[in-house]
Amino acid sequence: MLFLIAAVILVGLVCVLDLVLTLGVIRRLREHTELLKAVENPSHDLTVGDAIEAFSVEDVEGRRLSADRLPAGTVVGFFSVGCQPCRAALPKFVDHAATMPGGRDQVVAVVAGADAADAESLVAALRPVARVVFGDYEGVLPTAFKIKGYPSVLMVDPLADGRLVVTNDNVDLSRAELVAAA
Repeated sequence: MLFLIAAVILVGLVCVLDLVLTLGVIRRLREHTELLKAVENPSHDLTVGDAIEAFSVEDVEGRRLSADRLPAGTVVGFFSVGCQPCRAALPKFVDHAATMPGGRDQVVAVVAGADAADAESLVAALRPVARVVFGDYEGVLPTAFKIKGYPSVLMVDPLADGRLVVTNDNVDLSRAELVAAA
């Protein structure tokens, strides 16, 4: 009988220990969820409906690019030289841009970096499907679009009054049908 009582007490203690450890794991998972939310901040300060500052720049081909000349549903992607997530997102962006109904005139790609030689491979990959602008991290377009991190992809539309607004602040590059619906 004494053996049975000891076994029941031991099983009870193991169950209480298991409960305490499980509650600790749940608490840590909640902490990690909060930390991940903090890390997953968007790489820009714009949301749907926000206006883009007026800008005027030249693309790498010497053509003028300005806020009032972009067609509806234009996708604007921001990439950085030496950025591994940018290199990983590049093929998806190129595939997505190739499906745009307006062709490369409806896609703008901004390559940010200090050295044009380092940006050559990015520019070469983007040129067939987008109008490419090269500049520094504090350049005209990253400033106008309030870019904080790379890569970042937005969709914009002009309004009747000439302002350019964000219509999609998180373009899903794996779903080309989003563009067709816009």
